[in-house]
Amino acid sequence: MEKEKFNKQSFWELARFALIAIAIVIPIRVFIAQPFIVSGSSMVPTFENGQYLIVDEISYRLGTPQRDDVVVFRYPNDTTKFFIKRIIGLPGETVDIKGNDVTITNKEHPNGFVLSQPFVENIADNNTHFELKDGEYFVMGDNRPASSDSRYWGSVPKKLLIGKVFLRLLPFDKINLLPGHYKQAE
Repeated sequence: MEKEKFNKQSFWELARFALIAIAIVIPIRVFIAQPFIVSGSSMVPTFENGQYLIVDEISYRLGTPQRDDVVVFRYPNDTTKFFIKRIIGLPGETVDIKGNDVTITNKEHPNGFVLSQPFVENIADNNTHFELKDGEYFVMGDNRPASSDSRYWGSVPKKLLIGKVFLRLLPFDKINLLPGHYKQAE
């Protein structure tokens, strides 16, 4: 009799623990942060294939994406796929690429300014002119020759942005907060 009472009590304790865990984990996973595994070489050397990242989903609900944020988004041509790239151009800007030089023209810089891109090691020879509308972002991979990005398939609407990369968890020797973070000096 005592053993049956202990088993019943243990079951309800376990069930209560599971419900509490679910009530905490699911809202965090759905509304605040989400895991992402890098697939491919488009962001080398910043991120490599197989690295495990945590994406901050709440920042863009409360704020605005910024230039040089590394973001995870739904691919505009197939929203079942997720991509990781760096934001280069913001809504209302013009992006001109000549060789490896990226020039941004906007209201504050009507004559344009050339982006500093110390995170780019592998340069690509491109010539692109792109005008962004409201709510559109121009994204590029850090490994320019190996990246399928806005140069080829166009802008990313804000509604497809999942969030910015907040934490690298794997590999253990590269764990860090805001990996790939770079502040542009304009």
